[in-house]
This record gives sequence, structure tokens and C-alpha cells, in this order.
Amino acid sequence: MPRKIIKERVPTPERPPEERNKDFNEVNLGYTFELAKKEAERCLQCKPAPCIQGCPVYIDIPAFITKIIEEDIRGALEVIWRNNSLPAITGRVCPQEDQCEGVCTMGKIGDPINIGKLERFVADYARQHGIDEELLEEQIKGIQHNGKKVAIIGAGPAGLTCAAELARMGYEVTIFEALHEPGGVTIYGIPEFRLPKEIVRRELENLRKLGVKIETDTLVGKTVTFEELREEYDAIFIGTGAGTPKFVKWEGINLNGIYSANEFLTRVNLMKAYAFPEYDTPVKVGKKFAVIGGGNTAMDAARSALRLGAEVWILYRRTKKEMTARIEEIHHAEEEGVKFMFLVSPKRFIGDEHGNLKAIELEKMKLGEPDETGRRRPIPTGETFIMEIDNAVIAIGQTPNKTFIQSVPDLLVDRWGRIVVDDKLMTSIPGVFAGGDAIRGEATVILAMGDGRKAAKSIHEYLSEKS
Repeated sequence: MPRKIIKERVPTPERPPEERNKDFNEVNLGYTFELAKKEAERCLQCKPAPCIQGCPVYIDIPAFITKIIEEDIRGALEVIWRNNSLPAITGRVCPQEDQCEGVCTMGKIGDPINIGKLERFVADYARQHGIDEELLEEQIKGIQHNGKKVAIIGAGPAGLTCAAELARMGYEVTIFEALHEPGGVTIYGIPEFRLPKEIVRRELENLRKLGVKIETDTLVGKTVTFEELREEYDAIFIGTGAGTPKFVKWEGINLNGIYSANEFLTRVNLMKAYAFPEYDTPVKVGKKFAVIGGGNTAMDAARSALRLGAEVWILYRRTKKEMTARIEEIHHAEEEGVKFMFLVSPKRFIGDEHGNLKAIELEKMKLGEPDETGRRRPIPTGETFIMEIDNAVIAIGQTPNKTFIQSVPDLLVDRWGRIVVDDKLMTSIPGVFAGGDAIRGEATVILAMGDGRKAAKSIHEYLSEKS
């Protein structure tokens, strides 16, 4: 009897918008065992499977989905861990619709398989039932230490992934992190309602159990020199990310009340401004709050400001169709009450006599021919208007961190400040590798993790050949 194909995906439960927009608790509640199995049974088990090629870390997606159907969550986690050491994180924040789900065969006749939420289910269920601890203990027993040492600069997704891979290969790994808490963008950039920090900290604890040392409050180039690391370690991986905000030289950009997205989200997330006065980090949002930009960072800033009590507007120079944010994030923002204004761009920011932001002059735009990104180019119309606002966030992108790069003059970078690497991710300095946003500019967590995994293999090859 032919198998019945179910075209509609099984939805994951979510908290209602009118409840969740008042706190920072997680929005999506994830699959139950029964719902996950039901969704997994929709998978066609294609051969070859396009979803594997669509995944930046090449998880064997059909294999782990089969394990869910068989109710073997340990087996599912084993499959995922072969390629991805942080599934609870990627299952929540990875843009699956542009990657594995974007090429899913089921998507041609109905809804693609909800791969991201199934990955999250496996990680969450394994954590809740101690399965991940048992599996990790077995892996630790099998590690054969080789006596070689590797330094990782930056405890973001690229650095953490590289560290996990190398530790499993038997290397002694130390991560040097400038901030007081490791995790990179997963800690300071992505809000609690999208990625609870207890999830990140659990993944970090697993990393420590593998033997990885994490030195926080250590800014390489200041606290310790790069040359000191080169003398002590056999190889180095640079995963310093993209923490330098982009600004346009708009008039009034230095007025009080204008944040970079990086500063605003760091205050809210890492410094827990959302829990003021329990945590002594106030952040001012005022009554009317504007976010300039159309990516995931803009959505995170807007949804955070909304929860802090402001009326929030996202101002974007193109239309909704051209926004780079995930469809899910735009949908959640709309549901929660964030307002959108399209085809507008800042002309100047207007302050009061005390230097505080009070309004923004916006210029109306129209769309022209596609630019190098494939999106239609915004063209100024010359027509402007004034919008009163109390605070604003600039979320138009970020570039690689400059402090570290400036401390290593021999490190080759391109004109955008990105570290130049070869096809093995080695930099211009022998034995020094790099990946993630430091070589790409602002990108996704999963792409950074893919770089970390590739770099670990390259480091292992390099040190094996050298010895």
C-alpha cells in the first residue's frame, strides 16, 4: 500500500503574542515527543538528500529523523553530534528556510520538513533526560590526548565549534574571550526570548567537560600579546567575530539616545538590562523607539525594545520583500505589535537643546534596478518628513573587530577589515587559522560553526604533517 504523503507540517506550539510581548521568556515552546515523531514521519528519506548539501555543517538529516521515528533519541543525537556540537542553539537560530529546509524535496509539493525544530527537539529532549551527559561521558573516555596545544581567540560559535572538534581529537585547547562571559553573539546578541541563555551555558559546560579551558576577560593584543600565544601554542584559531557597528555619517548621529545595535543588545542580553533593577544596567527606550535596518539584528532590537515598554517602529529603506531577516522573526515581530515603515531612509537626526534625540527626518525612497545583492536598489525621491522619536537603534550591519587585528600587523586583511584566508582557512601567518564573521563579515551562527569545524580539520592536518 503506497505511503500517504502529508503536505502540511506539524506546527510547534508558541506562546500567544499578547502574553510573550511583555516578558523575555522563550516564544517557541518546541515539539513534544508525539508532535516531533509525527513531523518526522513526513520525511521522504530522499537519496541523495538535498537537505544534507543545504546544511553548512552537512548533518545527515534523514538519518537523525529516522532515529526520531524509531524513538531512539540517543541515536539521533549521535548522528547530529558527528557534525554539530551545538544543536540546541542552531535548532533555534539557524536560518533553515534558506538552507536545509530551502532545498527540502517536500517543499516542492507542500511544506518542507521542519528540520530546525526537530533538531532542537532532539537536543532539548536529550538534555532533559540526561542522554547528552551519558553520550558525552562515553566520548570523553575515548579521547586519546596527543600533547599538542591550540589557542582559540574568541568564544563565539566559530571558536566554540573549533574547540569542541579539536578537543575530541585529543588536543589541549584554551579559548581566550574578551568579555566576562563566553558565547559570543549567542550570549550578547540574540535575546533570551529567541535563545535562552541557560541553553548556551549548558553547551559551554559540555565543552568544559571535554577538557576545553576558557579564559574570560582576556583581550588578546592587550591582556596577552599575540606573540606570546604563538610561542606557547602549536596553532591558533581566530574567531573574533564582527562586533564593530557600521554607521552612516548622518547629521546628528552622535546625539544622546542613539544606540548601535551591538551596544543596545549587549546591554539588554549580556548585562541583563531587561531585569532592571535586579541587575543594575538600565537602558532607556522612551515612549517611541525607532530601529533602522531590516535584518535579524534589527528584529531582535525591535522586539527587545517593545518588551521594555516602547512603541516600536522598524524603518527600512526597501520593502518587506527585500528584508534579510528570517520570515519567522518578521512574523513574530508583527504579531507582537512592532510597527513597520518601508521605503524610508534617515536624512538627519534632530536633537533638543540638551543634545538628546527628539526626532528623525526621513526621506521617502523608491525601488530601482537590482544591485549586487539581487535586491532592488533604493533610490531617494527627495521628499522628506519628520517623525518624533525618543530613542533609536542603528542596525545596518557590523564589520570585524578591529582591536585584535590592529595588534597583529602581519595579519593580512581585505579592504573591509576581514581576515584573508586560503581554502584551508589558514591566514597569512603559518599555523594561524581564522573563521566565522572575522573572515566573512556579519553572517549566521551556522556558517561560523561550519568554519570552526573546517578549521579544526585543517589544524589537525597541519600539525600532523608538521610532526
